[in-house]
Amino acid sequence: MKFYINYWRNESGKAPVEQYIDSIDNKKERAELFTLLKGIQENGTDTIGVEFRHIDRKLWELKIKSHSKKHRIFYVVLRGNEMILLHAYLKKSQKAPLKEIQVAQKRLKKVLTLREEQQ
Repeated sequence: MKFYINYWRNESGKAPVEQYIDSIDNKKERAELFTLLKGIQENGTDTIGVEFRHIDRKLWELKIKSHSKKHRIFYVVLRGNEMILLHAYLKKSQKAPLKEIQVAQKRLKKVLTLREEQQ
């Protein structure tokens, strides 16, 4: 299944996941992340170099290893194939830090509330 990828945006219109990727100093690493996201749009869960992991209810995580760094991107899938990227961070420990999960869950709640209001 192919995905349509969208970025969660805060009240000022900024997309934290996009900002996270843009802030990566290594141009090749940054380009590789954008290429893998494009691969997810074209190939879905069959994209090579990305693992998909369920976190909690509707919250999922992309696990991406690039240039010996481990990037994590939390997301939600809505309406079948719309993937909204909620939060990203550089993995430094064995488990996902609770604070990172809480940021993603807070954004997820905002997305779901907004969708309910639109219906």
